[in-house]
Amino acid sequence: MSVFTISLASVTLAEIGDKTQLLSLVLVSRFGKPLPIIAAIVCATLLNHAVAAWLGMELSSFISPQVLRYLLIMSFIAMAIWILIPDKLEQQRVASHGPFIASFIAFFIAEVGDKTQIATTILGARYPEELSWVVIGSTLGMLLANAPVVWIGRWSADKLPLPLVRRVTAVLFVVLALFTGFGV
Repeated sequence: MSVFTISLASVTLAEIGDKTQLLSLVLVSRFGKPLPIIAAIVCATLLNHAVAAWLGMELSSFISPQVLRYLLIMSFIAMAIWILIPDKLEQQRVASHGPFIASFIAFFIAEVGDKTQIATTILGARYPEELSWVVIGSTLGMLLANAPVVWIGRWSADKLPLPLVRRVTAVLFVVLALFTGFGV
């Protein structure tokens, strides 16, 4: 699997049912303007994940490739477990700066310490020579998970069987761990 595909899949899967999807619903219901919200998601994620991947790359000089491989495997297993625990959107006040600025700030803050930021840091550490693909993949993964929520709005939250989606997503993370473990 390519670094881009691993990054894309990891973040897309980790975002299923995440608080940023709930945040997407809040923002679109508040502002009703999907394009500035989606643009803000891309910009905030690009900045956040670029910093996370860079930090991972810097850490890679202190950790052996074998240890990084095991960290990646363990992070996929941890994501499989973490994804089974539903996120709740904390009572966040969305600033009244308009849809783009409010969404940018809210998404950037929501991503700090989030599982996708941690995954991006680990991927940046594991693949420092392909850092741009890590950032591009993780940013597109965030967009793939959140843009449909913005476009579809409340329908997705009401109609999707989230417990089933979480279980399937957890299994997919275990598959990613196995692929990484066996060098696929």
